[in-house]
Amino acid sequence: MKALIDLQKKLVPEILETMTQRYSLLQTVDLYQPIGRRGLAENTKMTERHVRGEVDFLHEQGLIQITSKGMFISNEGKLILEQLTKFIGELSGLHVLEQRIKERVSVEKVIIVPGNSDENEWVKQEMGKVCVTFLKTILKKENTIAVTGGSTMAAVADVMSPLGKDSDLLFVPARGGIGEKVENQASGIVAEMARKAQGSYRMLYVPDPISDSTYETIITEPAIIEILEKIKGSNIVIHGIGDALKMAERRKTAEKVITLLKEKKAASEAFGYYFDQSGNVVHKVKTVGIQLEDLNSVDHVITVAGGKSKGEAIASYFKQGKSDLLITDQGAAEQILRGSPL
Repeated sequence: MKALIDLQKKLVPEILETMTQRYSLLQTVDLYQPIGRRGLAENTKMTERHVRGEVDFLHEQGLIQITSKGMFISNEGKLILEQLTKFIGELSGLHVLEQRIKERVSVEKVIIVPGNSDENEWVKQEMGKVCVTFLKTILKKENTIAVTGGSTMAAVADVMSPLGKDSDLLFVPARGGIGEKVENQASGIVAEMARKAQGSYRMLYVPDPISDSTYETIITEPAIIEILEKIKGSNIVIHGIGDALKMAERRKTAEKVITLLKEKKAASEAFGYYFDQSGNVVHKVKTVGIQLEDLNSVDHVITVAGGKSKGEAIASYFKQGKSDLLITDQGAAEQILRGSPL
């Protein structure tokens, strides 16, 4: 296939741009249906005039349906979309990019999806689908899956599907909840994942972060001890990576700590730890749940993070953080390589 793609690039150099645009349009229709032309233009960053022509083409090919309510993807469109995903990866040279990222961030396996999730929400959905597919390959008879919060984890929950009737599944939040949208909190995400995966779940009703005195009181509660044992005993952890300063703002962090993070040039956050560009821990918040050292005893640690804006944060975390698989997007991967010395 690679030889054919290289030939196509030489004979029809615009093929990559055209196919990528149509792939993006189909993905967006699939995600937001029913959707109008204006909404399609806004979500794909294309002009309405350009979208109009592409929509006419996709409709003529039977890949989308146009109704008074908006556009829907057809069954044939869904099939084409699935087949295009692998082809777009080959066309974009993502396999070569995966190898370069694997060498750069020292992770066992890297999977990159086309696009930039900063610009297109469907890219997060694609990362989610990859995560779900991988999960199906590593399940044991009994599984405890710990999940962090955030919009990327919420996207994984959106595309979750039954993982296998031969496996017992327990989903647990990896840590307490940050004061953000309910749908982005870990407890809400594990409930959604469990429902769609046909498993069970447990909640952790603890804020993140908490004071030292509250922490000492909470961890002696029998109900908290019980759920913490299950969380610490997880054999699979799925987590995202946050931009350090944005995460500090979401936590409503004290101004003196934010000043410290800026002075220390904090770049990333995960599990309540803030890392600088060299991967050194520059600050730690008190959280109930999985700690960084706990990852050493976990069978599978899956990191899902993407977007050009997250490139520096991802590179920062992987200077020290443990993970067996990084699922990211093209935007983040290219930014990681731009920001790293050759």
